[in-house]
Amino acid sequence: MSGNPSDSEKLKQTDQSLITLLSDRLSLLAASDQPSLEEQLADLAPLLAQAGIPESVWTGVVHRCYSTLTPKSASNYVRPRKITIIGGRGRMGRLFQEQLSAVGHNVMILENEDWDHADQLLSQAELVLVSVPIAYTVDVIKRAAKFLSPTTALCDITSIKTQPTQAMLEHHCGPVMGLHPMFGPNIKSFLGQKVVVCPGRNDDSFQWLLNFLKSQGSELITCTPEEHDQMMVIIQATQHFYRFSLGVFLAQAGIDIDRTLSMSTPSYRQEIDIMKRLFSQNPSLCVDIMLATEERGEAISSLANTYNRLAMLVAKKDRAALIAEFENTQRFLQSLQTMPNEDN
Repeated sequence: MSGNPSDSEKLKQTDQSLITLLSDRLSLLAASDQPSLEEQLADLAPLLAQAGIPESVWTGVVHRCYSTLTPKSASNYVRPRKITIIGGRGRMGRLFQEQLSAVGHNVMILENEDWDHADQLLSQAELVLVSVPIAYTVDVIKRAAKFLSPTTALCDITSIKTQPTQAMLEHHCGPVMGLHPMFGPNIKSFLGQKVVVCPGRNDDSFQWLLNFLKSQGSELITCTPEEHDQMMVIIQATQHFYRFSLGVFLAQAGIDIDRTLSMSTPSYRQEIDIMKRLFSQNPSLCVDIMLATEERGEAISSLANTYNRLAMLVAKKDRAALIAEFENTQRFLQSLQTMPNEDN
């Protein structure tokens, strides 16, 4: 900015207009049933792209507006519960411990060194939440089930659902549910975050937990464990591999990422931000997500084969074949846009 007073005045006027518009937006939301966060974000996505505004900017505005109209505490909706989180000192376990404790629940932690006290920590709990690495989840469920009361609600929050849900149903006679938080442990609240819900047994025992998540602004998506795992092959495993590969490539080539960002498009900057978030996580978490099931490994291998096939076309400078691949995919994506909505 040049520092010219007229420019400064224009900026001030623009800010004042934005504040007025945001006030109007809050009033409209407060006076009517609020559209879902997803609906609010999707409606204007094309306009954001045309204006060159990163979607993350608009997402932040919508989430903050929603936050001001959403109760900050779930204590009005549920009584305090006795909860034990197995793996509660891990990053995701710690997030749930903080969020549940903040609204008045009594949350205890069970870690590897605490199994001598498992009877005390588990037998009286109303909810036991399993938050351990994928490779240990089933074994931990089997071990914990020996100490649970038939009325204890048992739930896991790992990123695969079929095997953990089966293990919980087999080894625990009480309420069972699988949850998959579709976010990392770095978030500050559940506002605007998706949580996949896989019912198992006695769903009513978990209603208070689901109400808590919704009261904090979460969006709940219900499906079977099998459907969840099929979707996560694409949503998680292949996306992790793609961004993992991109990061390895950039590091190997010694790319000056900051310099590329100085002349980047909004979409490139957003992609780099997502990649950086992936590499800010525990490396074991990222790798375990890719290695979790045979289906994930097969899909990643197929994706890598597609990369190789397309790279060969580039190496051959086969323009016609590349255009054909583009047009085939273009038709596929356009067909999705014209498919009837099952909800209508």
